Amino acid sequence: MKQFSAASERNRQPILDAMLRLLLPQGRALEIASGTGQHVAHFAQHLPGWQWQPSDMGSEAFESIAAWCAEAGAGNVAPAVLLDVMAPSWPSTAAHPQPAFGKAFDLVYCANMLHISPWAACAALMQGAARCLAPNGMLVTYGPYLERNVPAAPGNLAFDRNLRQRNPAWGIRALDNVVAEARLAGLELKERIEMPANNLMLVLGGFSENRAPGALNTA
Repeated sequence: MKQFSAASERNRQPILDAMLRLLLPQGRALEIASGTGQHVAHFAQHLPGWQWQPSDMGSEAFESIAAWCAEAGAGNVAPAVLLDVMAPSWPSTAAHPQPAFGKAFDLVYCANMLHISPWAACAALMQGAARCLAPNGMLVTYGPYLERNVPAAPGNLAFDRNLRQRNPAWGIRALDNVVAEARLAGLELKERIEMPANNLMLVLGGFSENRAPGALNTA
């Protein structure tokens, strides 16, 4: 059955617009936490030169992902796989072994996961992405972040309080802390893109030549 997320419906086009600027005409992409499947179906439809691999930590999402992709006529989307970012290898779990991905990805994309996961999931995402990215590949995350010296939007502060009431391990993450975890995994912040509704897109990739791991680009 096809599931629906109003937030995914609102933000899928602004995210795609940013991707159209960032991405080459062809490539291979892994989406982490695909959820309803609205994002991957929309991106695959409008980026036909890319091959997309959706994933989620629960197989109950797979039917919805497939339904959205079928409706979009996106034939460049592989069947969804189980992927828990905390697992030591992707995409398999102990209970459901699956074939390895085969080759590296040019893009790993993850939206709206870090604030509804334990903090340890941030390090796991960075380390897992670093393992499966091609040499010039990028990790792109989307969602709300708290930034030093940038006043937080009242809506984000209220959202953060609500998240922490629901689960003390959740909450909007500090951008500096996320970037620090990326650095430990061998990734640096290449670009920070302001998005609608007080969200950010972060573009992370391998350290540039002649750049020390401690010297981050925070443009």
